[in-house]
Amino acid sequence: MTQLFTPYNLAGLALSNRVVMAPMTRSRAESGVPDDQTALYYAQRAGAGLIITEGAPVSQEGNGYLYTPGIHTDAQEAGWTNVTRAVHERSGRIFVQLWHVGRVSHVSLQQDGAAPVSASAKRAEDTSSYSIGPDGLPGQQPASTPRALTTEEVVRVTADFVAAARRAIRAGFDGVEIHGANGYLFEQFINAGSNDRTDHYGGSVENRLRFLLETVDAVAAEIGMDRVGVRISPFGRLFDMAAFDDEAETWLSLAEQMEVRQPAYVHLSNQLTIGGEAMPETFPSQFCKRFTGTLIAAGGFDRGTGEQALKDGALDLIAFGKPFISNPDFVERMQNGWPIADAPRDAFYGGKGTKNYTDFPTYAEQAGVTA
Repeated sequence: MTQLFTPYNLAGLALSNRVVMAPMTRSRAESGVPDDQTALYYAQRAGAGLIITEGAPVSQEGNGYLYTPGIHTDAQEAGWTNVTRAVHERSGRIFVQLWHVGRVSHVSLQQDGAAPVSASAKRAEDTSSYSIGPDGLPGQQPASTPRALTTEEVVRVTADFVAAARRAIRAGFDGVEIHGANGYLFEQFINAGSNDRTDHYGGSVENRLRFLLETVDAVAAEIGMDRVGVRISPFGRLFDMAAFDDEAETWLSLAEQMEVRQPAYVHLSNQLTIGGEAMPETFPSQFCKRFTGTLIAAGGFDRGTGEQALKDGALDLIAFGKPFISNPDFVERMQNGWPIADAPRDAFYGGKGTKNYTDFPTYAEQAGVTA
């Protein structure tokens, strides 16, 4: 019997199905503010049981990519209010992903050309930021050398996440997802290869997890733990994240800490489909032995593998990314066995207006055109 299209209770929030639209950076907000096209884009995809938005920087310092809609100004909050209203009018549910890229940034994106910040002053090798080049034009630039956050500044960054979460709830979001995955700031602290600190945010497993856990706790104190999700990418290698000795222990220790806190969900990002290495196949089952709450995973699922993962019992919700770009009615297409449209890779990032953004037809619209 199918489970993918059955309702699910997410910490008291009723989801119409177990399909999650995964967060995907689109770089469509030229001013950094969500606009009418942003609202239409998400509303078109409200058939997902839960939408998790693209990463929204919690500060200018946290931005590593041009044209990403933040959530740290009044104008951005107003823009996201229009997005949540549009999604809710179509009976959808939507969380915003709160994002700080850390060292995966460029001086052209930082206030007064300052260095990006990270756990340490180690530069991310073979890593690019979509930013302004020496010619004044947008493009991929090598990530700049960061400086290490001071101990006091770590607390300030946590406060930035709290302020963004407060804005998110005012804007009508059903909750927030704290982005601790894919080589960004929190993982730069968690990974022993990128964290050489000697204060209480470095060294031991407990210390390297401290920043993320303090931020989860602070955000939950502001908006409620049942409105907080956490995304992680165990064994991830994107953006110069190296293997380290106590890697498995680190991630399973985090699972135990999540069990104590019981957030709305934990979201595992398997990087195989985004240019990284695959998560060990048995890891979700190991993780769910220590964290018994709602577990989501993203990374190359289709209807068959998603159904099997739910049946196996390690996962509760299945996240899909790329198919949602070119299939606004992706859930309906899967449920009915209709063809899934492919999107050209140049449609993934950037662009203006509706093209490759809100102009993808539903299956019903395609059938009407070709009939």
